[in-house]
Amino acid sequence: MIWDNLQQHADTLRGRHLADLFADDPLRFHSLHRQVGPLLFDFSKQRLTTETLALLAEFADARDLRGWIDRLFAGEKVNGTENRAAMHWALRARAEGHIPEPVAGLFGEVADQLQRMERIVNKLHAGQWRGVTGEVITDVVNIGVGGSDLGPLMVSRALEDYQVSTAQPLNLHFVSSMDGSQLSHLLRMLRPQNTLFIISSKSFTTVDTLYNANTARSWLRDALGRDPAVVDCHFLGVSASDTKMAEWGIHEDNRLRFWEWVGGRFSVWSAIGLPVALSIGMGAFRDFLAGGHFMDTHFRNAAWLDNVPVLMALTGLWNTNLLGISAQAILPYDARLKYLPSYLEQLEMESNGKSVTRDGEPVDYSTSPVIWGEVGPNAQHAFYQLLHQGTQVVTCDFIVPAMRYHETDRAQVTGTLSGQHELALANCLAQSRLLALGEAALPQREQMPFYKRYKGNQPSSTLMLDELTPFGLGALLAAYEHKVFTQAVLWQINPFDQWGVELGKKIALETLSLIHSREDSDDISEQMLATRSAALRDSMDGSTVGLLDFIKQQRRGF
Repeated sequence: MIWDNLQQHADTLRGRHLADLFADDPLRFHSLHRQVGPLLFDFSKQRLTTETLALLAEFADARDLRGWIDRLFAGEKVNGTENRAAMHWALRARAEGHIPEPVAGLFGEVADQLQRMERIVNKLHAGQWRGVTGEVITDVVNIGVGGSDLGPLMVSRALEDYQVSTAQPLNLHFVSSMDGSQLSHLLRMLRPQNTLFIISSKSFTTVDTLYNANTARSWLRDALGRDPAVVDCHFLGVSASDTKMAEWGIHEDNRLRFWEWVGGRFSVWSAIGLPVALSIGMGAFRDFLAGGHFMDTHFRNAAWLDNVPVLMALTGLWNTNLLGISAQAILPYDARLKYLPSYLEQLEMESNGKSVTRDGEPVDYSTSPVIWGEVGPNAQHAFYQLLHQGTQVVTCDFIVPAMRYHETDRAQVTGTLSGQHELALANCLAQSRLLALGEAALPQREQMPFYKRYKGNQPSSTLMLDELTPFGLGALLAAYEHKVFTQAVLWQINPFDQWGVELGKKIALETLSLIHSREDSDDISEQMLATRSAALRDSMDGSTVGLLDFIKQQRRGF
């Protein structure tokens, strides 16, 4: 019944233009924005009304959203297919915080790992971590993939203004590509004597990561010797598997751990965030955690129509399932947030890109939209043409801080840079206005040829931070996490697994055996190798076999 009411309501609004909605209610912003802590969420440019929100809130109740939120924060096994809790929120909780400890000693375990992180960070910042030759470590390379790369990369770049001034400046580098191109480029520039590698992998079995790690270890050993001290002095490990780290050779003092109940794309709050702490210091890293905890408390307690993550989720559901909009652009108007679109692509699409319900039934409705984006000023010169005059309906999230460049050293530079930030703000507001209102946004309604017409009616939300601080960024990211969880509840899917990528990895390992040269498998007899390869080839499609043959032809003679 509630869904029928929503569909009927959508039918009445589908023909309404955003320009008309603003004309009918010039005060839409007042009823369709919320401010919580450092974050203002304006959804007045979405194609909905307060009546829409009331109906969507009823739907949230019908899906037992309150019960699911309670189960999430109680540490229940909301990740049904892996029989696990999803307690990433506990990584940023505090013993004296506002959320009860779901398992005795849990917050203490988290605090212990933060203290281990702090010892490592302080040692590196003080110039007291030395390589096997006695030289001070100056370069740190994070080797990871997925959440073990995107999270720390995005946050450390976003908070570059908060880099600490240390006795020994540290250069941070990130490696994720399995083809070795990033690592190869770095190793040509770095010196093994003062380079430290962080191997970040939840399972410590991820092939992409371990291949890069093995190459780094070989590079160090070739230059500095094969003594175990080489690995002891030049490698840190971050994983949920202490055993696997030990097997690889990571010294016990150099291991940081997190837990099976932390999903990779939710792990930047854990020791996976070590590169962030190395960049901004543990004090600012704790502020980042505090921002996430602030949003956790808001999400857990606020009523639906005052709850920013829930409103983000309900708006997304409205667009995806009632208005049929299948694409969403993430458009930060601050170059420090360059990697935020990629981060949110993983968070949303790997979480909610599902076609099976929690009960194992196929869904008959859309789940996650396609998420994509770019820093706004770059996007204006790349794909805004499609947004303004194309045939696709795309909803957008505009993300921008209200303030910047107000505490620099020189007044002249401050004024110049402040002007540039004002230009970014002006473009952010102008683009969202034009997308929403179309030609109605123009000061004078002059008659234009058709090729210059702006149809408008492209819905968007604006998420405005007071400033891009560690606390503010933490609150923003936690809001998106809880948006994803809320939508998963509404769609009745599990956002915490990712079985879809696992089979591809398995097939890749099988295919690798056909690409390896014979010398790589000298422990297998020629006959056994030929028999196995033939059977594997016979199981493959014609396209893959043809591509494998082309690879073999190109590699012949090498």
